[in-house]
Amino acid sequence: MSSEELPPRESMEFDVVIVGAGPSGLAAAIKLKQLNADLNIVVVEKGSEVGAHILSGMVMDPLALDKLVPDWRDDADCPLKTQVRDDRFYWLGPDGAIRLPSFIMPPLMNNHHCYIGSLGQLCRWLARKAEALGVEIYPGFAAAEVLYDDKGAVRGIATGDMGIARDGHHKDSYTRGMELLGKYTLFAEGARGSLTKQLIAKYSLDADCEPAKFGIGLKEVWQIDPSQHRTGLVQHSLGWPLKNNVGGGSFLYHYDDNLVAIGFVVHLNYDDPHLSPFDEFQRFKTHPAIRPVLEGGKRLAYGARAITEGGYQSVPRLTFAGGALIGCAAGFVNVPRIKGVHNAIGSGMLAAERVAAALATGRANDELVEYENAWRSSAVGKDLYPVRNAKPFLSKFGTALGTALSGFDMWCNTIGFSLFGTQSHAKPDRQTLDPAKAHAPIAYPKPDGKLSFDKLSSVFLSNTNHEEDQPVHLRVADMNLQKTSEHDVFAGPSSRYCPAGVYEWVEEASGPRFQINAQNCVHCKTCDIKDPNGNITWVPPEGGGGPNYEAM
Repeated sequence: MSSEELPPRESMEFDVVIVGAGPSGLAAAIKLKQLNADLNIVVVEKGSEVGAHILSGMVMDPLALDKLVPDWRDDADCPLKTQVRDDRFYWLGPDGAIRLPSFIMPPLMNNHHCYIGSLGQLCRWLARKAEALGVEIYPGFAAAEVLYDDKGAVRGIATGDMGIARDGHHKDSYTRGMELLGKYTLFAEGARGSLTKQLIAKYSLDADCEPAKFGIGLKEVWQIDPSQHRTGLVQHSLGWPLKNNVGGGSFLYHYDDNLVAIGFVVHLNYDDPHLSPFDEFQRFKTHPAIRPVLEGGKRLAYGARAITEGGYQSVPRLTFAGGALIGCAAGFVNVPRIKGVHNAIGSGMLAAERVAAALATGRANDELVEYENAWRSSAVGKDLYPVRNAKPFLSKFGTALGTALSGFDMWCNTIGFSLFGTQSHAKPDRQTLDPAKAHAPIAYPKPDGKLSFDKLSSVFLSNTNHEEDQPVHLRVADMNLQKTSEHDVFAGPSSRYCPAGVYEWVEEASGPRFQINAQNCVHCKTCDIKDPNGNITWVPPEGGGGPNYEAM
């Protein structure tokens, strides 16, 4: 069936369309209903259910949730049960760890008022709150296209067609996507959202900001020996196994009934194409300060997700005719605090207030400049501004000196000044790789199946599933360029930066062949960020595909 023969899409009209049922999208929906119960609001979510694609550390600063749902602590169904009791920071060497004293840490790094838990479970709870207020939530439907009116303003989104075979023909199960039309559309897709990326390009939203920067976060949930569990302990570290010129670090959070969330973040501006974030994470777990916590325990879950790291100076313009960016789509993660949930919720509320005010005066499909003008002076902007130089310092000076300079600058910002102004990020992450010949290959230890694991067994724990007979959602623009550059110059880093074994270079008699195992994809978006030529584009697969995280 040709595009001319496609059946017309059905359409539904709403006051507000929200793309993504993460913390920012759900907060926006709830706040809109709190402000005007008569508003007609829909949230579309590509995961099979709310929370299925949500992954975070998570130690959450409750300041924004306190404003959105003031009585959340009294709600027995709220999944946030563990408050931080002990806050530790370590510098790791190959054989030991040095604990950094708390008094040298800037006050904004204090976690004692925060809560540990699963962001996926929190989003499920928020979704129930939203639905109780009358918000419609459509899980299992991927927003695949932005719809524009004849003046170029956003008028909504279209969900992806379903039932298309890998070769492009329409199967018996073919179903046309739907148009969800709104007076305003809020994009809450998270880091490197596919539609957000298009909107930034179309409206040149990044014309006056620093390049976007990202990290990859890998996380496992373990049930550990009760004798090793310290409820409320939050532990972060820098150093081993990463080299000084590779930014990143770890987290280890004890919560609920003998559970720990253990994770590893690698900044995606690293230069060594042989580096594998997944294998660095597996190696980290064997450290003498970490191994005893996990030994005798059981790994329950695994996942990975890109993280926005550009901070204050990389936030693009947030508004355009008919819509706005909120949450991690806008880049509101506080990198040194390793926190973004409070700003996601806060930005969703901030946008909702401006949308509700605009609708009350009869406006529609125009630019919400009030939101763009408000965020820097809001709690979100005030949270990001004092830490704006942390990421640039780490990138320019390495982990040791960069951390020291960052800490000094954050201390200065607590009393209202900075000696360093606002530092720049230099260049996008995809431009930071050196040719492979500049670095020696890295020999990573073989997984032991007890503390360290391979990618495929890890992907199994993510419950990832895709309809196999569908078009590959990882699109390579120029396959010849992939061979002559990504393979021949950079030694195929896609097989290492991907945390799910999606990409392989298969040696054949005719030469190496680039193989894409799209069914393994956990939707982390790293390939869309780190491919050295920007040659891979991540687009949504059929709705409901991807990981099915239970409590990440």
